[in-house]
Amino acid sequence: MAVIDINADLGEGFGIWELGDDLALLEVLTSANVACGFHAGDPLIMRRVCASAVERGVTIGAQVSYRDLAGFGRRDMDVPAPELTAEVLYQLAALDGIARTEGGRVAYVKPHGALYNRVARDVVQARAVADAVRAYDPSLPLLTLPGSAVHDVADGLTVVAECFADRAYTPAGALVSRKEPGAVIHDQDAVVERVVRMAVDGAVVAVDGTQVALKARSVCVHGDTPGAVALVRAVRAALSEAGVTLEPFA
Repeated sequence: MAVIDINADLGEGFGIWELGDDLALLEVLTSANVACGFHAGDPLIMRRVCASAVERGVTIGAQVSYRDLAGFGRRDMDVPAPELTAEVLYQLAALDGIARTEGGRVAYVKPHGALYNRVARDVVQARAVADAVRAYDPSLPLLTLPGSAVHDVADGLTVVAECFADRAYTPAGALVSRKEPGAVIHDQDAVVERVVRMAVDGAVVAVDGTQVALKARSVCVHGDTPGAVALVRAVRAALSEAGVTLEPFA
């Protein structure tokens, strides 16, 4: 029997600016990647999302990023390794402190945006992120792509592979850059079909039509896309119908 986790990025507003329907998504997710203030989010939003996640039994993860509010964490940055380690540690500790006051805790770490893509190929930055997790709590899993450089520098950390419901893949199994047309898939039926195939068969159809092996324990659905709540509901229903067990990995 296949077992899969459904995660999405939450808490990505800032001040009076809101992005996505966090409360509705928490009704259908099994894990929530909560923004820690560096690309989005603020202390009040972090506290609200953590409180709501605890109330609904949703696992909390720290969504760490480059310090890039203006670019939403999607701009690649050459941050020295010691500085990056400290900044990831800062974000992780902040969110975990807030989560604990609400009766929960941070149970895993997932890099966001440009940092997520960078650590998939950059051993130095991957090690910097891993060092921060190890320094804070070496029992925390790191969520990343299959084949990511994070796997090579884990040094005892648990690394969990994830796939993306609504992102296009290259024949090499990497995500198509958001700068390219068709990088994000908006057709609900297509997304649902892809997720079931990834969960049950461990494969995805790449942009050139070839089938790529993709073994993942968690599937990410972007919470900031239009119709995200309906999409996650459809994904969850289809997975259950296919006999897939929905369960957090952490």
